[in-house]
Amino acid sequence: MTLLSIVHTADPAEAKAMARLLDRSTEPVIDVEDAVRAIVVDVRRRGDEAVREWTERFDRRSPGPAGGYEVDPVRWDTESAKVDPSVRAALERAAARIRGFHARQVEPDIEQVEGGIRLTLRTRPLARVGIYVPGGTARYPSSVLMTAIPARVAGVGEIVMVTPGPSPETLLAARLAGVDRVFEIGGAQAIAALAWGTATIPRVDKIVGPGNQWAAVAKRQVFGEVDIDSVAGPSEVLIIADATANPAWVAADLLAQAEHDVEARAILVTTAPDLVAKVEAELGRQLETLPRHAIARDALERHGTAAVVATIDDAIELANRYAPEHLELQCAEPRAVADRLHTSGAIFVGAYASEATGDYLAGANHVLPTGGAARYASPLGVYDFRKRTSLVEYDEAAARADAADIEALAAVEGLDAHGRSAAIRRGGGG
Repeated sequence: MTLLSIVHTADPAEAKAMARLLDRSTEPVIDVEDAVRAIVVDVRRRGDEAVREWTERFDRRSPGPAGGYEVDPVRWDTESAKVDPSVRAALERAAARIRGFHARQVEPDIEQVEGGIRLTLRTRPLARVGIYVPGGTARYPSSVLMTAIPARVAGVGEIVMVTPGPSPETLLAARLAGVDRVFEIGGAQAIAALAWGTATIPRVDKIVGPGNQWAAVAKRQVFGEVDIDSVAGPSEVLIIADATANPAWVAADLLAQAEHDVEARAILVTTAPDLVAKVEAELGRQLETLPRHAIARDALERHGTAAVVATIDDAIELANRYAPEHLELQCAEPRAVADRLHTSGAIFVGAYASEATGDYLAGANHVLPTGGAARYASPLGVYDFRKRTSLVEYDEAAARADAADIEALAAVEGLDAHGRSAAIRRGGGG
């Protein structure tokens, strides 16, 4: 059995296969939606009591000695100290690069003065944000760095982390990233607690970070009460490769994506038909020694695709239509190709820039839009943790000069009080 479905894009007979490749729409699971809604409503109504009941039910975890789920500083430091020195060094190096790159994203205020009118766009950090980090058997310290460091660089007043069972690596990453408080809770109840606050868990302005289906659905349901980064779908990579590509490297990067989840998308787009068979052989060989081989194989068999195109122009067109979360360029003149790609979350330019470099150490953010959202959405950044406020200032002469135009426009819209509020400032009535 082949692991990749092969699509020849120039063949009209394969139009349906192409449509399936491009369609990543998902239908909500009604049972999950309803179950999450019940939890969210319960936590909003009963606070800590509901958080405790749902956490004991799902995670078999009771409150700590202090009566809550907050990780105390002594345990935090004790667990962090258990991290292997080589892992600590890697996390410190990654944190420094992430901090350095994101520091360049801080936006200055904008001001325009015209006559007696002063307009200012003022940018200020959010007061408090929550980051959700998967826990239990999963260890995602990289996600802590990618979400908390931009918030800290943005100047956020307080960063609160929730996770259903932090590992020593996750707690160390939280220390390095500047997280203020950690709560050992997860799922929909954690999202709801952050959105509305409880007696022990503070209410936040925004929730970011990846999570399971329950956490994702909860984020969507509380949006509006708080801001969120996105509702992330399955992770995905699209690799543009030509005859110059190394089949083993292409296969390794497809597997790096496929091992995430059985719903992960691993897509090869190539101008070299012979490359497909070579990559297929490498996938089979590398799977044999991959610890998560069952997940990766299942993902490839479900969603893995090799799209054969005639030219590099066709590959670029397909990539721009697909709008992938991750886009790798293992082809000749990758920089020139990158200049023509406009709808990707992150582009990895050249064969040496694997997706793994972006996930861990390069410094660019790995929280990226999925499911085609890269058409309009951006990587998580400092700008996500700062809000903008417009300041409008008029002197007397400017207010008098603009009053007639304001009155005219207000009359068109039938909002007479608007016109009067302008007129009164030039002595035109009260």
